[in-house]
Amino acid sequence: MSTASGSALDTLVERFTLKAIVEACLVIQEGVAGAKDVEVGMMTGAGILPGPLARADEQGLDEVLAALERAQAEWGDRFAPPLLLRRLVAQGRLGKKTGQGFFPYPRPDADSQWETVALETRGDVGIVWLNRPPANPLSPQVLRELAELWERVDGRLRAVVFASSNIFTFSAGADIKEFTKMRPDEEGRRLIESGHRLMRSMERSRTATIAAVNSLALGGGCELAMACDFRIAAESASFGQPEINLGIIPGFGGTQRLPRLVGEGKALEMNLIGDPISAREAHRVGLVNAVVPDHELFDTALAWARKLAGQAPLAIGHIKRVANRGDLDEGLRAEAEAFGEVFGSGDAKEGISAFLQKRQATFRGK
Repeated sequence: MSTASGSALDTLVERFTLKAIVEACLVIQEGVAGAKDVEVGMMTGAGILPGPLARADEQGLDEVLAALERAQAEWGDRFAPPLLLRRLVAQGRLGKKTGQGFFPYPRPDADSQWETVALETRGDVGIVWLNRPPANPLSPQVLRELAELWERVDGRLRAVVFASSNIFTFSAGADIKEFTKMRPDEEGRRLIESGHRLMRSMERSRTATIAAVNSLALGGGCELAMACDFRIAAESASFGQPEINLGIIPGFGGTQRLPRLVGEGKALEMNLIGDPISAREAHRVGLVNAVVPDHELFDTALAWARKLAGQAPLAIGHIKRVANRGDLDEGLRAEAEAFGEVFGSGDAKEGISAFLQKRQATFRGK
């Protein structure tokens, strides 16, 4: 290839890359799609890996902005930097190098030693990153490491945000493959009880908790979010309790917390039908506290956390303790017993096998 043709190819690639960033930003600004949908669409539909937004975060949004300003001067206003990009740069959200651009990026503490979760502290605020992509399943290891992490921050940090380290899921629930290795009467029940202990500890703590739900929160992922004091959802997030499709029941509080949040009728619908609901529907029925654009989720959750971190810790602890009085513990005990019984059934074996084999389950009520 000649030098001239190589230079022309470089120019073509640069123009295409910069124009993709411009169009991606405009689609978000105009409300056509959120940041996650833009990224996933470009990766799966156009085969562009990584997508334009993640690519810009990798390069540095300040550098992308400077490149677009040069392109505008040379090639015209079609390359004018979008307002969204200018705003992110003005806010200091420059991409991976600052921990946040279009998407957030974990910057774990030096002593965050866990494999599946990570802790990042910012003063009195902590971020618990679910860090087992792409699904962030609540496996026994994840629950064990979450419990260890929570023990470190419980009462020591004023507020904690639970977030995902990837754009595809907040948490898709329990690790179904792990279910096939468990004895329902012992290991299954111990797994459920370990989840109950963790989530009740979160609810009883004077540390305020916020779930920043960026994408799928299904099964145990939805239940983890419900155990937080607040749930803030990205516009592209969705929530659901699909356990019924496996022939089992929710085991991490879904039969107890969901009706307390959305009412008995809606909770029964979600638990018995198993279909997910959108972030907007979740907000309408009271499952989430706020819905924000995808690229604003992490900043919004941090703003809530900083506000909560400035409140009186003793008052927060007592308000949470009084608000959580009732029969929840009794309900959770009944849920654990029922989960153990159902988990050992033939229907559960069939449902889990069908899921792993990607076929339709045939339930026989046994």
